[in-house]
Amino acid sequence: MHISIVTPIYGCCSSLNSLYERLNRTLSTITNDFEIIMVNDASPDNAWEGIKELALKDKRVKGINLSRNFGQHKAITAGLDYASGDWIVVMDCDLQDQPEEIVKLYNKAQEGYDIVFGRRSERKDGFFKKLSSKLFYKVYDYFTESKVDNTIANFSIISKKVLDSLKELREQNRMYPLFINWIGFNKTEIDIEHAKREEGKSSYTIKKLIDLAIDSIVSQSNKPLKLSIKFGFIVSLLSLFYAFWLIVRYFLFSIPTEGWTSVMVSIYFIGGLLFANMGILGLYIGKIFDETKNRPIYIVQETT
Repeated sequence: MHISIVTPIYGCCSSLNSLYERLNRTLSTITNDFEIIMVNDASPDNAWEGIKELALKDKRVKGINLSRNFGQHKAITAGLDYASGDWIVVMDCDLQDQPEEIVKLYNKAQEGYDIVFGRRSERKDGFFKKLSSKLFYKVYDYFTESKVDNTIANFSIISKKVLDSLKELREQNRMYPLFINWIGFNKTEIDIEHAKREEGKSSYTIKKLIDLAIDSIVSQSNKPLKLSIKFGFIVSLLSLFYAFWLIVRYFLFSIPTEGWTSVMVSIYFIGGLLFANMGILGLYIGKIFDETKNRPIYIVQETT
């Protein structure tokens, strides 16, 4: 197999036929030796039936039906585990990642690159989605001390050796582009045309974005723990200075120290800090617990 297309399917049943036709037309200009792997991530719109119809029509279409909704990046992992191409393209199913742009990615990869990401120079998303994406990567960059371009998402092509390295990462907390950046190899980005989403809407709510941000930061960096330690030392140092000032004020200027109010405020302040630090530590312990259970990243109910 020369090229494998991996696309997670969720909420895009009505666009499956158009996705297949455009992929078939585009890939045929490169090679006829390709496969299209559609991973149904428990899509609520009966997408699995549509995938099976396409697979019956064209044997190059392969479907993976997950037993429940595992999330976009775990669905991508399932597709990658089944991919057998020399080159693997990962793309979303909503046609905002335009199939015609695969030619650009493939041609750039032939210049000697193992990884080529599509850079959405002009994103055709709504204001909230663009803002939330920018905020996510700003926070992620700060905590992981990295530099990630928020105009780059999943749309990419990778070589077989990159895929083999990626398969060795079996962590529960997954985000495809961050894993690719960590792996290394010869990587570049090119500008692509991003399309508007014609049907459906993004499944990423504010809650899901926050959860994704927390999972990504905790799985990729221990900086929150370091910050909590530094903050604790700063608060302790300030407390010592304040205590010294109260002693000096009392003995030199005969000014009595305020009682109940200042004590209660101090107790609540320190108590809040302790609970916050315990919560951060608990997040990391929870992620360790998830990894030690060694559960599969996804479960396949059916393939076609």
